[in-house]
Amino acid sequence: MLVLEILFWSSLLVVFYSYLGYGLLLWAYLQVKKIFGKIQPPPFKGYFEPEVSLVIAAYNEEDVIEEKIKNCLELDYPKGKLHIIFVADGSNDQTTTVIGRYAGIELLFRPERLGKVAAINRAMQYIKTPFVVFCDANTFLNKESIRELVKHYTDDKIGGVAGEKKVITTTKSGDAAASGEGLYWKYESFLKTLDSKFYSVVGAAGELFSIRTELYEPVAPDVLLDDFIISMNICKKGYRVIYEPKAFASETPSFSMKEEQKRKIRISAGGFQSVLLLGELLNIFKFGKLSFQYISHRLLRWILCPVLLPIIFISNLFLYYSTESSIYLTLFIAQLLFYIAAYTGYLFAKKNIKIKSLYVPYYFVFMNFALYLGLKKFMSNQQSVLWDKAKRK
Repeated sequence: MLVLEILFWSSLLVVFYSYLGYGLLLWAYLQVKKIFGKIQPPPFKGYFEPEVSLVIAAYNEEDVIEEKIKNCLELDYPKGKLHIIFVADGSNDQTTTVIGRYAGIELLFRPERLGKVAAINRAMQYIKTPFVVFCDANTFLNKESIRELVKHYTDDKIGGVAGEKKVITTTKSGDAAASGEGLYWKYESFLKTLDSKFYSVVGAAGELFSIRTELYEPVAPDVLLDDFIISMNICKKGYRVIYEPKAFASETPSFSMKEEQKRKIRISAGGFQSVLLLGELLNIFKFGKLSFQYISHRLLRWILCPVLLPIIFISNLFLYYSTESSIYLTLFIAQLLFYIAAYTGYLFAKKNIKIKSLYVPYYFVFMNFALYLGLKKFMSNQQSVLWDKAKRK
């Protein structure tokens, strides 16, 4: 019985810490530092407009590519210092034709489709600027985004700057996919703010991030989460990757929960792969704060939490029947109600009935279920780098 109690409470603590406790701990720590005046403003050193390359990997993006090009050309940055490069390898629609219509846009194209990682590795061979910004073809940047990113590079300790991802939700798009994805990224943005102030962002999102060109390491062609690995490799070199919410990339939500599941499964498979690739980050004696953040923010959520959730539920049930304690009864009822709410949210989502209060439990269970499917794909080597992108609204 003691072993079962230890298993239950330790599992519950790990899940709570991973999703809420870690953020609360960082927030409390930063509040204490703020009280004692130990948080210093970033050392911006006046006027700073270095040459920058904006690299966009695009595969069969004819539906959005013209709007994306116009968005890039409207960015508030000296035109002679912003070099826009599209890599459209493998595209067999009108993507390359549309790009070719615009002067001042560099197009890299090969007929072979080898995946986004190969496209980025190839594009980096042509970069001559000290800084490079990566973004996706289906995301749109605010006009000030490049300025807001590069201003941080006046600090020599900054190796990368991550922008914010915003999911555009409207009344019409307010279904489970839109609301769940939007809520998730709002919470992730909050955690990235805390991570950045504490030490470093733990992995940048490919929708918008920048790096010092000299720090780039070619990524293995089979890597699934190129953005995560690129940014974490920079952190391993002793540099910080910080978060700048004033630079943001906006995109529409997934077309449906089926499309969102496709995206989450790929990310989950990539998460398991990344854990193996970044094994040395478990050495907290070598990497200190970075290891603490990586384990707390990523490793626990990817590896342990999906396994611990059913353990918590089943052990809770056995403990109640064994002890008849009101504490275990209350906790079991709370779990039961949570999963009922999640399942109800799933049923309502299938009928496109919009009840936002059910999106949180539904999306939480959905994400953890996707991790199981992602693990299956990773273990069976079924997740190709030539993935089919999720449809967007």
